[in-house]
Amino acid sequence: MMSSIVVTDSILAIDIGSVTTRAALFDVVGSRYRFMAAGTAPTTASPPFSDVREGVNRAIYRLQEITGRLLLGSDGGLLIPSQPDGTGLDKLVVTLSAGANIRVVAVGLLENVSLESARNLASTTYATVTETISINDRRKQDERIDAILRARPDLIIVAGGIDGGAEQSVHKLLEAVGLACYLLPRSQRPQVLYAGNSAIQEAVESAIAPITDLHMAPNIRPSIPVEQLTPAQAQLTKIFKTIRSQEMYGVMDFDQWAEGRILPSSTAFGRIIRFLSHIYDPKKGVLGIDIGASAVTVAAALKGELTLRVFPQLGLGDAIHQILNYMPIEQISRWLPEDIANDDVRNYLYNKSIYPASLPATREELFIEQAVARQMLRLTTQKTMSTLPPAFKSAGQNILPWVEPILASGSVISHAPTPGQSLLMLLDGLQPAGVTTIVIDQNDLLASLGAAAEANSLLAVQVLESHAFLNLGTVIAPVGIARKGTPILRVRATFENGTETKHEIKFGSIEVIPLPQGQNAQLHLQPLHRFDVGMGGPGRGGRVNVVGGTLGIVIDARGRPIQLPTDLDRRREAMQRWLWTLGN
Repeated sequence: MMSSIVVTDSILAIDIGSVTTRAALFDVVGSRYRFMAAGTAPTTASPPFSDVREGVNRAIYRLQEITGRLLLGSDGGLLIPSQPDGTGLDKLVVTLSAGANIRVVAVGLLENVSLESARNLASTTYATVTETISINDRRKQDERIDAILRARPDLIIVAGGIDGGAEQSVHKLLEAVGLACYLLPRSQRPQVLYAGNSAIQEAVESAIAPITDLHMAPNIRPSIPVEQLTPAQAQLTKIFKTIRSQEMYGVMDFDQWAEGRILPSSTAFGRIIRFLSHIYDPKKGVLGIDIGASAVTVAAALKGELTLRVFPQLGLGDAIHQILNYMPIEQISRWLPEDIANDDVRNYLYNKSIYPASLPATREELFIEQAVARQMLRLTTQKTMSTLPPAFKSAGQNILPWVEPILASGSVISHAPTPGQSLLMLLDGLQPAGVTTIVIDQNDLLASLGAAAEANSLLAVQVLESHAFLNLGTVIAPVGIARKGTPILRVRATFENGTETKHEIKFGSIEVIPLPQGQNAQLHLQPLHRFDVGMGGPGRGGRVNVVGGTLGIVIDARGRPIQLPTDLDRRREAMQRWLWTLGN
């Protein structure tokens, strides 16, 4: 008798990063989806290969060795669908962050309205705005054309004119865009994305489509107070795939095998954060941050409304030295718990930019990389906070809004030597406020789950609920300022076995209340001196149920924003004490 075919809807998720390519397998175990294993290999998107297929195949071969499951056929192609003998897979999803930053010229009518929206749209993917054109930049038309030609853009984003609004001024800007594209050789002409006044789309198409590839999207600024980027992001994803397929071989092959499910890693990351915002506390948002080799991605979502920002000029790979363009080196050195000269910090940054796949080889290099990560987290979250909608509630300016949970991805965090180092980087860099849970994406799965969610939402939910992610614990961070040593919070913890403990927390400290992984406790919080823990205002407390994580319950009483001691010796002593408290 022949065996019947059992379709398990297994999914292979390929993530092609700038340094590493990963192949992760998801399948059903005991009626629930699980993350099975992952294989990794160096990415081959850059010269001399310029072909993503070699790196992907190596990652899949490694995955086959780990699982003993055959996924590639004798011809090197994927075995789709899965077979009764357990070979093959059912679906493929691909995320991609490798490649040079997409060069963008942003065009809009007004600097602080449509042009700002065009910039914001570009910031949702791996792009750098190299030139801006607006109606009030006072340049003559020939100067605008020259500016576009000098920028050599891969993409021109055109916004401007609210729906039913300005037309003549938009046509004037489009004239410069069309002439600049016409003057370039056909092979060098940029993609054009029009996301302005929808009333003139037909005129735009007749003017631009004969010259270069034109993409249409709904108006990203339909009225002056309203910005809507999400519909245009779908077109931006298509443009991203087109540009990447021209730069590296194999992209369209995988897009075809994935049935069009190849996404920029940042887009997939944002998608899973938006998905989670429908599940968790509707009064708080969900925050996700991915600090990778090629970029830092920040995603914040509340009730399904997503704010996504990508910072490709930052990252811990070949762009790591560029952080010095945004701040003095002392901003990095202040986070070092040991005496390391600024020249040594600078030399490490430049060496890392030359060898982005290298790992810290000494304790000093590890501290430098973690200090850089803190500053990148701080810089990118500060910039993202300024663009969050008013629905995100906060305890004050330059303070992270009330969010829960916080999900963090990236090898500098997930592969830190100890969980305490991971948590302290996030506490120092993000500086969360109130009561939240911090979860580490220890297997680098968030972007893959975001891509897989479209094909199988159940898989995303069940894997997120599994042990594939590391819950570091509950963090309580009172907001306020006091003298060091002043009591600012009283905590009464009631555990599952009925026992109670009481704690008085002093300003300037980090304290840990042990709570084993998965166990529940009820906390009664009473802030003092009008400190705010997010329970209705300064001085207001209440009860909250928490679940134990790797580090239990962590109370960060250093205030928000954190004010480090100005004295060098006292600052390093404090940092070493915080590391020791969290298990080094």
